[in-house]
Amino acid sequence: MATALRASNEKKWHDQYPELGTGPIPIEPYVSREYFEKERALIFRKVWLNVGRVEQIPNPGDYFVKDLAVLQTSILIVRGKDGAIRAFHNMCAHRGNKLVADSGGTCRGLFTCKFHGWAYALDGSLSHIADEASFFDLNKADLGMTPIAVDTWEGFVFINVDPHPAESLRDYLGEIGTGFGGYPFGELSAELFFWQTEIKANWKVVKDAFQEVWHIPTLHHKTIPNVFSDAVNKYGHALNFTLYPRHGRISLGGNYERKPTTVESFALRYGSGATVIKHASINPPKGVNPTRDPRWATDGNALFPNCLMYVSERSYLTHIFWPLAENRTLWEARFYYPKAKTLAERFSQEYAKVILRDINMEDGSTLERTQTMLASGAKTEIVLQDQELLIRQHHKVAEEYISAGRQDR
Repeated sequence: MATALRASNEKKWHDQYPELGTGPIPIEPYVSREYFEKERALIFRKVWLNVGRVEQIPNPGDYFVKDLAVLQTSILIVRGKDGAIRAFHNMCAHRGNKLVADSGGTCRGLFTCKFHGWAYALDGSLSHIADEASFFDLNKADLGMTPIAVDTWEGFVFINVDPHPAESLRDYLGEIGTGFGGYPFGELSAELFFWQTEIKANWKVVKDAFQEVWHIPTLHHKTIPNVFSDAVNKYGHALNFTLYPRHGRISLGGNYERKPTTVESFALRYGSGATVIKHASINPPKGVNPTRDPRWATDGNALFPNCLMYVSERSYLTHIFWPLAENRTLWEARFYYPKAKTLAERFSQEYAKVILRDINMEDGSTLERTQTMLASGAKTEIVLQDQELLIRQHHKVAEEYISAGRQDR
C-alpha cells in the first residue's frame, strides 16, 4: 500500500500485525548478562546462522574458519573431495587443541594438529595418530572431528550447532527463503567489500539501527538525506512491510526526482550504489519488491536472529551481528556486486564503497552512546513507532524462543 494512501486514511502497519502490540519495549534484554546467556543457549544454539558464501570454498579442499564467541566454539567449513560442504567443530580429539589456526585456504592433504600431529581428512575422519602404539584402546572411528549441521540457501552457507536441529534450513527460512528464486546472488558475488568492527553495544542495539530507515533524513543528512525521502514522503516511510513467523521484510522506495552530483551521475551511468537509485530493469522474483511498486529501490530482509540482507537492482549487502557479550558486538558488513568489466564500472563500485563506509560510520556513531544510556537505569523501557515494526517483531520472536526453552527444561 502506498505511503500517501496510508497517510490519508491514518492506517498503520501495526494494524496488520496486532499480535505484536504497540506498547513500550523493555530495556533489560539490551543490558542484562542473564538475558544474554538465555539468548546464547535458547536462540543461537538452536537456530540456523549465516556464516558465509559458497564462493569462499569453490573447490575441493577449500575451507574457511569461523570463530563464534556466542557459540563458544570455532567452526571449520570445508568442501570435500566429493564436492559436498561440511562443517565441524574446529577441535582436535586428542587434547582439544584448535585444529586449524588460520582463517581459510586450501587443504591439499590432511588437516594436521600442530600440537601432536593428529591428522584429519576432509570428511572429518581421523586419518593419522602420531605414536599411536602408546595410546590405549583407541577407536579412530569415534575420534573424528565433531560434525555440525550445515546447508546452503541461494549460495549462503548456514550452520546449526544443535546436535539435532528441530527443522531443516528450508523450513527455518520458510516463505522468505522461497521468494528469492532467480535473484542473481551468484552473479553479484564476484566482487566483495568487507568491513568489520567491534562495537561496545548489545547486538540488538546494532541490529535495530538497520531495521528501520526513518532515521536517514536525520542521522545521514550529510551523505544520503533524500535518497529514500522527498517532499511527499518526508521521513522515508516504507512502501511495504511483510512479516513471517520469524523473519521480516521492509521495502523502500527511492527518490527518483533527486538531482545527483556530477560524480554521482557518472557512477549512475556505470553502476549503482548507496546514493544512486536506478529504476529496476530486472524482472525480480516474488520475494523482491513484492508489491511491484515502480518507486522501489531496495528491500531489507531481516533473517532472525542476526542477519540483515538488503537487495537492490545490481548489488546487495549483508549486515551480520555476532554477540560477544551483553554489551559487545562484532559487526560484519559485506557489499556484493558483479565483477567490473571496465574502469568506469570499477570507479562506480569504488565510489559506492566509499559512500557505504561513510554511511556505516554515521550509523556507528550512535551505538555505543545508546548502550551507555540504556545501561544507566534512567529508563526501563523504550518506545517504538510504526516504522520500527521489524524491531518489535524481533523482540516477540526472541521471547517466543526463550519461553519455549524454559518450558523444555
